[in-house]
Parts: sequence; structure tokens; C-alpha cells
Amino acid sequence: MARLEKSPRHREWVTLKHDGRNVETFVAYPESKDKTPVVLVIHEIFGMTDWVQEVADEFAAAGYIAVAPDLLSGMGPNGGRTTSFKPNDVIQAVSHLDPDQITADLNAAADYVVRLPSSNGKLFVVGFCWGGGQSFRFATMRPDLSAALVFYGPPPEKAAMARIRTPIYGFYGGNDARIGATVPDTKEKMMELRKKYEPVTYEGAGHGFMRAGEEPGAKPDNAKARDQAWVRIEKILAEK
Repeated sequence: MARLEKSPRHREWVTLKHDGRNVETFVAYPESKDKTPVVLVIHEIFGMTDWVQEVADEFAAAGYIAVAPDLLSGMGPNGGRTTSFKPNDVIQAVSHLDPDQITADLNAAADYVVRLPSSNGKLFVVGFCWGGGQSFRFATMRPDLSAALVFYGPPPEKAAMARIRTPIYGFYGGNDARIGATVPDTKEKMMELRKKYEPVTYEGAGHGFMRAGEEPGAKPDNAKARDQAWVRIEKILAEK
């Protein structure tokens, strides 16, 4: 949060209304004279943390409007969002969210920002951990995506993969067999379906290396993977 507060970029919280729901959503804007693409950021199993806001601001620093909805909006005590939960209850709450509600929330956030005057209409999605799996799943539901970036998240079923119309770029830790073991089969299925899927495994890095890699005293392999992943992210987004 200290790093975020030093950011020169404009950031705001907006309340998005759809289907009787109010979704509290964080938006970070780049400093740009031109209209820019949008990156939809899907949070981890830990909900809408300070780190998610900070990584959204990093996408804004790279030149993109970043939008990050709190998918626990209205689900907490007294109708609160992530911050209203006890820390130990957040994981349970996120893991039991209704998939249709998740899709509707993500669509509402994407639609809101894509329609902003400062948006050029191009949309990307990125997710981390649980959100990585959701970014892969969102690509099966949203045909106008320019690309989906999946950070150490599980794949959808093959039948859902068949609906994907956008390139999928995977980012995985070498010391994360739980997720890494799914990559070969995913690659085979996507190839059979003639879908573009480009996974990269960062050797020595663990699960959650994008967050762990910037923590004080981060393991060198996590920090290196995070730096290399950002180079790849910017290259992918710039080419679309």
C-alpha cells in the first residue's frame, strides 16, 4: 500500500450495478495523451488485497487502463466486500463463488471500462492463482478478448476450451507441480482444438511468484521470474 500511495497515477473505486448487485471495482489510469487498451485484473483466492490494487497500478504504469473488481462485493458480513471478512474466511468465500455470478461481475467491469472515453476498446484479461483459472475460463465466455494471461491457474474443461477465440498465454512456476502438471495436457487439448496456447515455466519459481517475487527478502528465483514475466507481459500486450 505504501508503494501504491506513491503512485502518480489516478486511481479510484467505482460501484458497478448489474442484476441487483453492486460490485466495488478498482480502476487505475495510465498517464497518456492517447486512448489506451484495458486490462481486466482478476484477484487471487485471497480476494481484493492491497497487492491486487498495486499490480493493477503497475498495468497502468505500463500504459493500460486497469480494472479490478472485488468479486466478494456484497458477499461479506453486512453486505461488505473482501475487507469485511476475517482473513481466514476469505479463501472459503472466494472458492464458493457462483461461476455465473463471477462471469457477470467480470463482464460488468470490462464493459464499464471499455466504454470509457479514454479507452480504445481493446480488452485483455489477466488473473493470478484462483484468478488465473478464472482468466482462462473467462476466455471461454468472452469472444472479444485480445488475449488472456493466465498466471499459475488451472485450465477449463476441453468442451469449454472449444469456445476460446483468443490467444492464451500461460505463466507457471517450476516448483508448482500442482498447477504445472496440468500444462502438458492443456497444451495437447488446445493443439487438438487449434487454439493458441503458449505456456512458459519459470524454473525455480513457486506458486504465486508475482506477489512473492516483490516481497521484502524475496527468493531470488521468484524475483527473477517476476521480472521476466513483466517483460513478457509488456511484449504480449504491445503486439496485440
